[in-house]
Amino acid sequence: MPSHSRATIEVHPCDAALGAEIRCGDLRTLSDAQIAQIRRAWLEHLVVLFRGQSLTDAELIAFGRRFGDMQLSNPLPDPRVSAGGGLEQGGRDERFPEVTVVSNIVENGIAIGGLGDGELVWHTDMSSYVAPPNQTILYALEVTTDGGETGFLNMYAAWDTLPGTLRAEVAGLSLKHDATIDAAGYPRRGHDHSLDVTRSAGAAHPLVRTHPETGRNCLYLGRRSKSYLVGLEVPHSEALLDRLWAHATQERFTWHHRWHAGDVLMWDNRVVMHRRNAFDATARRLLHRVVVQGTKPCNNGYDIAPHPRAAGHILIEGA
Repeated sequence: MPSHSRATIEVHPCDAALGAEIRCGDLRTLSDAQIAQIRRAWLEHLVVLFRGQSLTDAELIAFGRRFGDMQLSNPLPDPRVSAGGGLEQGGRDERFPEVTVVSNIVENGIAIGGLGDGELVWHTDMSSYVAPPNQTILYALEVTTDGGETGFLNMYAAWDTLPGTLRAEVAGLSLKHDATIDAAGYPRRGHDHSLDVTRSAGAAHPLVRTHPETGRNCLYLGRRSKSYLVGLEVPHSEALLDRLWAHATQERFTWHHRWHAGDVLMWDNRVVMHRRNAFDATARRLLHRVVVQGTKPCNNGYDIAPHPRAAGHILIEGA
């Protein structure tokens, strides 16, 4: 991977549609100037990786707070608990309510985290919220030797390369992001699952979202299951969404990360989707997550023509 240096920080872009490794030493000791440099690299490359970190929960939260206000955690469900497997659901530490535990580990009959060991489909974190988070920061404490890789999608590129006729057809539409099913495909509790896609729970956002910091537009798809293009007949909505998803999830828009203990990944939840490969149910995997609060998605004008920088990374002025 090519690299360039910014003071004491090295940014090594991945040979992919997004992603970069940042070499900056210990995340606990960074100056405000270094954090500003990291923020510019993150806005440019959408996902950034820091290796070899050793963080307590308090230190992970402190790092996240340097990018914005923290969102409090709702423990993620373990599918075995939801299925009535006789386990209790853990994952909350009242000392650190900002931390979400992502794990398949069971200790003393308690699932210490959520999301189990299965595949997680392409999704955007909490897109069914009125104000989804800006950033997700995920820190690996224990990882598997095989499986569990996380993939990322560049949704700037997905919009910039969308065929012109399809771009014109979907510009101005809003998408309802379903709140009733999680990324593992399991129904969430507390929802009426008998309702059709036009009436089920979830916030509606512009299908084409303007990034509030870069000014660029991207497709904002959230997740496929039970999503709905507001105001359209359901068959028409389904047909358009199938075409959009088939385009957006092409391999040319992706980067895939194989985890090592001590890795910290930070991605821009406004313009990146992600997924996870399944892994061995008998292996231990433990990650801690914090998220930075966001704002309600909006659109400041549709760029029906492809963006002039569609072929490469965006340029952040002053970087």
